[in-house]
Amino acid sequence: MPNAFNFAASPFDCLSPDEQRLVRDSVDIAYFPERATILDLGIAPTHLFVIIKGFVTQLDGDEVLTTYGPDDCFDGRGLMAGKVSSRFVAAEEVVAYQLARQAVSDLIASNATFGALLFSDLSNKLSALSQRKSQHELQSLTLSRVDEAFLRPANFVDAHTDILSVVKVFQAQRSSSVLVRDTDAQPPRLGIFSATALQRAILDGRPLDQLQVGELANFSLIEVRPSDQLGDAMALMLRRRVHRVVVVDGDQVVGILEALDLFSFLSNQSHLITVQIEEAKDLAGLSQAAARITRMIASLYRSGSRVNLIAKLVQQLNARLFERAWQLIAPADLVANSCLFVMGSEGRGEQLLKTDQDNGLILRDAYAPPPDLAAICSNFSGALTGFGYPQCPGHIMLSNPQWCKSASEFGQMTRQWLMLPNGDSLMNLAIFMDAHAVCGDARLLEEVQRGLMRIATDSDAMLSRFAAAIDAFGSSTGWWTRLLGGADAEQQLDLKKEGIFPLVHGVRSLTLAHRVAQTSTTARIAALVEGGKLDADMGADLTDSLHFFMGLKLKAGLAELDTGKTVTGTVNPARLSSLDRDLLKDTLGVVKRFKALLRHRFHLEAV
Repeated sequence: MPNAFNFAASPFDCLSPDEQRLVRDSVDIAYFPERATILDLGIAPTHLFVIIKGFVTQLDGDEVLTTYGPDDCFDGRGLMAGKVSSRFVAAEEVVAYQLARQAVSDLIASNATFGALLFSDLSNKLSALSQRKSQHELQSLTLSRVDEAFLRPANFVDAHTDILSVVKVFQAQRSSSVLVRDTDAQPPRLGIFSATALQRAILDGRPLDQLQVGELANFSLIEVRPSDQLGDAMALMLRRRVHRVVVVDGDQVVGILEALDLFSFLSNQSHLITVQIEEAKDLAGLSQAAARITRMIASLYRSGSRVNLIAKLVQQLNARLFERAWQLIAPADLVANSCLFVMGSEGRGEQLLKTDQDNGLILRDAYAPPPDLAAICSNFSGALTGFGYPQCPGHIMLSNPQWCKSASEFGQMTRQWLMLPNGDSLMNLAIFMDAHAVCGDARLLEEVQRGLMRIATDSDAMLSRFAAAIDAFGSSTGWWTRLLGGADAEQQLDLKKEGIFPLVHGVRSLTLAHRVAQTSTTARIAALVEGGKLDADMGADLTDSLHFFMGLKLKAGLAELDTGKTVTGTVNPARLSSLDRDLLKDTLGVVKRFKALLRHRFHLEAV
């Protein structure tokens, strides 16, 4: 066996040196002319094929299921089942390795990951991929600088300040410690008084307004520098048994590093972002928190966190961010008498990197909004733009009066979308179906949504027109060629158009037909499966495919951010790993099958 076998291609990239030696000792090279049948339906295969040159088409009758190119392998499932379930034909002249069945069996027995990647279903393939992604992120985070973590501002008091006044500082600054200046000492010294020391003050017995903080402050400060490593700061806290250290740069105090904030940074940073959002006094403070969200996403993804969990976390943080921004911009009575909501991927909890704003505002009936409501809404849209969320090209946001109405006006508008369906109204209906409340009285949105579902119709004509959008971007088959390195392999593949949108909108269409109330795609799938409206295997494949698309889109977007490019949501098939390419073929195949199911369910051939 020549040493040219590509062990960098999946699933062979997970083999040990001994397992690679077994492969080299167990393969031959085979040649097949164009149109030759390599494996026929029903035969018992004796080898696993790994393509060196050419392309092989897998057929079910006359329908093309998929195509394999260089470094792809087939038919692992048939090899293990003992019978081929499809026909494999050389689309052009093919040269391939033949790996003996016994060798494949030995590899599967010794390496579970190899077996999962070779012939398991989509779910097991993705699980195996997740297990291989760990990059020891915790180790790299502990090497981060102290000033990369969240530092709380230092609040100073004089040593003669009474304890009761210090407690008022705690409350006003939402702090649990103050730094104490003792100018009477020679030389002057600096100490710290924390909420823990407050217990000693209470037990002292003297009135708190007569007890000076300098008597109970700790003047043996534990200090670190901004350039120190977080791992060293963590070790120092553990060794000295303290919950906070003072960050100093020369003679200047930079801030306070608390243990909770440090450990949050080392885990997922979500806590410190939440604290920063809640303590923000202005939009500039919120902008800093918004920037941290993107860094947190990158950290979590590169540490192997599941993309659906990242998306849920991002949805929660974005909701807090938008809520705080609205509270800073809008008067309190407007906040109390309205419901701010988000839509699209943000509403479904499937947004990762920042995309277009999709939001609206429902006002309580009979409430008289401020005369400058339009300016307030415009300021909110501008603030989100400043946070890095681009304005919606279709103007589906607060600054557009169409998306800022009273509850009764919203109810009437949604009924018109249903009763008088056209292209724009069906698009608006689809967007609004994903609405999720983030601030104010959520019952205003819930009532409009319930009213929409009450009059949702099973009219085949309306549902067919609604579901027909799954083909809004055409039924392109060119991605097969791009995946396999054809002439247009350098073209970008739009994951949203080819995979995410038809999957999400197809599920949304079934949701409308069966009056499912959930807004996230995965929750909708689960409800449809539970109600017997969707096959359980198809539901599992759709969920896994959606998460894979989201992960691949995120991976490509982070790479674009790292190189200073605009996030496009596209991938270059020629630059995908063999494993990602294999999984992309599987998931796009799931979408293809799902679209066929939808065409039958909604009679789209008649639209």
